[in-house]
Amino acid sequence: MSGRPEQLFPLFAELETLQGVGPKTAEHFAQLNITAPRDLLFSLPYQVIDRRRRETIKGLTLPTTATVEVTVGQHRPARNKGGAYRIDVSDQETDFQLVFFHGRSRYLTAQLPEGARRVVSGKLELFDGTAQMVHPDHMVPLAEASEIPEFEPVYRLTHGISQKTIFKAVQSALTRVPELPEWIDASYKKQQAWADWHTALAAAHAPAGVEDLAQDSPMRARLAYDELFAHQLTLAIARSVEREQPGHRSVATGALQRKVLAALPYRPTGAQGRAIEEITAEMASERRMNRLLQGDVGAGKTLVAFMALLVAVEAGGQGVMMAPTEILARQHMEGLQPLAEDAGVVLEILTGRDKGKDRKAKLDALARGDIHILLGTHAVFQADVSFNALRLVVVDEQHRFGVRQRMELAEKGQRADVLVMTATPIPRSLALTQYGDMEVSILDEKPPGRKPIKTAIISTERMSEVVDHLRRAISEGRQCYWVCPLVEESEVMDLTAADVRFKQLRAILGDDLVGLVHGQMPPREKDAAMAAFQEGRTRVLVATTVIEVGVNVPNASIMVIERAEIFGLAQLHQLRGRVGRGSTESTCLLMYQPPLSEGGRKRLEVLRQSEDGFLIAETDLQMRGAGDVIGTAQSGLPRFHIADLEQQADLMAVAQSDARALMTSDPDLVGARGRAARTLLWLLRQDEAIRLISVG
Repeated sequence: MSGRPEQLFPLFAELETLQGVGPKTAEHFAQLNITAPRDLLFSLPYQVIDRRRRETIKGLTLPTTATVEVTVGQHRPARNKGGAYRIDVSDQETDFQLVFFHGRSRYLTAQLPEGARRVVSGKLELFDGTAQMVHPDHMVPLAEASEIPEFEPVYRLTHGISQKTIFKAVQSALTRVPELPEWIDASYKKQQAWADWHTALAAAHAPAGVEDLAQDSPMRARLAYDELFAHQLTLAIARSVEREQPGHRSVATGALQRKVLAALPYRPTGAQGRAIEEITAEMASERRMNRLLQGDVGAGKTLVAFMALLVAVEAGGQGVMMAPTEILARQHMEGLQPLAEDAGVVLEILTGRDKGKDRKAKLDALARGDIHILLGTHAVFQADVSFNALRLVVVDEQHRFGVRQRMELAEKGQRADVLVMTATPIPRSLALTQYGDMEVSILDEKPPGRKPIKTAIISTERMSEVVDHLRRAISEGRQCYWVCPLVEESEVMDLTAADVRFKQLRAILGDDLVGLVHGQMPPREKDAAMAAFQEGRTRVLVATTVIEVGVNVPNASIMVIERAEIFGLAQLHQLRGRVGRGSTESTCLLMYQPPLSEGGRKRLEVLRQSEDGFLIAETDLQMRGAGDVIGTAQSGLPRFHIADLEQQADLMAVAQSDARALMTSDPDLVGARGRAARTLLWLLRQDEAIRLISVG
């Protein structure tokens, strides 16, 4: 796998090697992330202009694009500077005008001499009752008319690049497309009636109508599948490299698990039982576990994770559980301490706060194996932290964590098993994209005793009623979260919004009853504000979305979310899950700023009617698109050029099973199809995968 296959060299050459592209144009192309001919080929047209010849423009509904043969009539140069230069022309049945602003007489009389026949093509509009074509896109002698494409593709442009430039460059790039060996499974390709790669690519750049631009047109579907297949193959390679590294066999004795189950005041749900069995079985195998535990808010993931950690301890090893923030690590500590006592295991926490002697004492105990289970933040992976026998790493809220970090973790963890927990219900298609290299356990039942949350949608114009409702609830001893919107992605403005609301609520409800938490606060102050709320000293916590992940305050039974219409559904569902954790009936008020659009209302209605996070996430995906659902910036989602995750979830599923099947039958990708697949990985710049194969 020494390097890029030679037949791909022309596609990765400099852009200047293409017709009509000089250094300046190449710089402009770079703005579109186009730096090689292959990038240009994967930037497909998004529209098509019908330039088929017609005899006359008579009877056309204007404005429209038309291509017609005309006889050139009288020239009428502009009367004043900057005015319009007009030329009368006539087709077989009617007359119209060609219009040029800043038109130069010498040029136009040479191009369009009176009495000559020309083919013109451009946008026709009606102006003062006269049909006009302003600055035609094409005006050529009859002999050259065949150069005007019947259907002209339209590309996305950037400053300094015209349609003509990009069209020419693409045509030039298409002449270098090699015939590559087929990487798609032959029977699947036949069943889909797909063309070869180079044929599909050429056809995608020569659409013969709007239907050819559709995501499911055979040419585009084939190219989309190539992208999804390459992506899934990358994940499948990562998965097989991870699996080839032998794991530890951690065989459960059940002794510690039984103690905890006996002490629990309730029985685990069926889903929890299944997940515990799947994890226990996989930890006992020779292979390293790499599993995602996906469960809705309040589905009881922490118990499942703790049972897995006990398997590591029963097998004579240690476990570590990592949370994204110190608050969450401490919360896990509070929740798990009683269970650890039931089982008789030593549980300890390590965060950035541990300094000096304390820290050293903990590190020594960890290295001796006196600490069985360690909780903490990223701090548990600093260089001086070493375990005696680390068997299992549990990572909480993984979407802040990518494949690469998982691999680093595993290296630190002496081939430890990895279990990732997420409370974000991820629609199947996105789960395949992000976690395609992992096995998945899903918790889809709520533990007994969780009361449903009442959700209401109300206008910000009724703010004073909401505050009255709050005042009453507080007098009954209840607590409330008040979430302020993220304004214009600017933290400074968020702060102002949260600050204004904080001051206003303090003025109404009393200074010492209202707390504030936002992203700009120093961690210490944030922790202090959270602690005051957790202990019930403050009754209302005004917050930006920093509280979305995991905080547990059973007494908080009201959630107010301002400007709910600008949040994602999955995010609203997460926020709502912060209440309804105690024995009281809980309410979530979604406040919107009128007027609410049709789509906005529809989205909020979904939340009002359902508490099923997976259903909500699917709806969110359909309504908003993939990047938004998990916040592309932090999602590590691949950027696909052609494939569309929302519309092509089914193709993604096929791509995953096909990629895994290929890796099983040809793990080193040395067979004919395996070698073709390597070419595809190079073609789609999946360098990560290529590095892994060459290492593997």
